[in-house]
Amino acid sequence: MTASVLSRLGTRRAILAGCLIFVALSVSGCSSNAHIRPQVFWDSIFHPSPALVNGIGLTLLISVVAQALGVILGVFAAIAKMAKFFPFRLVANLYVWLFRGTPLLVQLMFFYYGFPTAGIFKWPAVEIGPVFILPEVLAGIVILGINEGAYMAEIVRAGILSVDPGQTEASKSLGMNYGQTMRRIVLPQAARVIIPPLGNEFNNMLKTTSLLTVISVFELYNTTSVAAGRNYATFELFAGAAVWYLAMTTVWGFVQARIERRFARGTGPSQGGGAGPRREGFAARFMSLRAPIEQ
Repeated sequence: MTASVLSRLGTRRAILAGCLIFVALSVSGCSSNAHIRPQVFWDSIFHPSPALVNGIGLTLLISVVAQALGVILGVFAAIAKMAKFFPFRLVANLYVWLFRGTPLLVQLMFFYYGFPTAGIFKWPAVEIGPVFILPEVLAGIVILGINEGAYMAEIVRAGILSVDPGQTEASKSLGMNYGQTMRRIVLPQAARVIIPPLGNEFNNMLKTTSLLTVISVFELYNTTSVAAGRNYATFELFAGAAVWYLAMTTVWGFVQARIERRFARGTGPSQGGGAGPRREGFAARFMSLRAPIEQ
C-alpha cells in the first residue's frame, strides 16, 4: 500500500507531505504560553556581539587549518598504506585503525586532559608574530587534524587507485621516479575523485568544531552556550547559531561546486552535446535537488 501511494504521489511529493505533517505535529505540540523573544534571534544574526563574531571566526580558522593538516596527513598515510616497505604499511594501518575506530570526543579528552594528567605532554601556548594561539585552540586544531587525516587517508587511497595503472607505467618509461610520478601524474588525476568527498569532510569539519567545547574552546557553539546561559535565551540564541552554521556550510557548498566544475572540465558530456559537465541551477546547488538520472 505504501509503495502504491508513493508511486501515485511521487517521491518528492511524498517527502513534502511528510515534512508538512511533521511541522503540523511540531506546532500542535508547542506550548501556548511560550515566551520567545524574536529580537534576540534577529540581533544574533544581524547584530552579533563581538564574542559571537570571534566565535565564528575561530570556528572558520580551526576548520581550515585542521582540514589542511588532515589532508596532508591523509596523503602521506595513503601513500604509506600502499608502500612496499612493511613498517610504513603497519604504521599507516595502525594510525587509520586507531583514529577511525575511536570517538573524536574520547580523543579530545584523552589527548588534552589525559596527557597532562599522566605527565606525558602539556599543550603549550604558541606565539607566531602577532598571532597568539591558546593551548586549547592548538590542541583542538591538532587533534581534529589528526582525526581527519585518518579519514582522508582512505579517500586519497581510493582516488589514487582510481587512476589507470598504465599511467604509472608510462611515467616510469619516461624516466620519472616515484615522487615525480605521484606529484605530476597520479595525484592531479586522483584529485577529481578526491575533491567531492574532501568537500564533504570540510563541511562536516565546520560542524565538528562544536565538540571543542569540552576542552573550553570558545568557538561558535561554546560562545552561544555561554550567552544562552547568561541571558536565558536558549531557543533564540541557538536558533541563531544554527543559522550561522547553515550560512557557513551553504557558502562552502557553492565553493565546492565551483571547485568540482573546474576539476571536471572536459571529463563528461554537457547538455549541449559538447565537452564539460552539466551546470546545475541555483536550487540544485542550494538544496541538493538533482535532476533524475535518465534511463
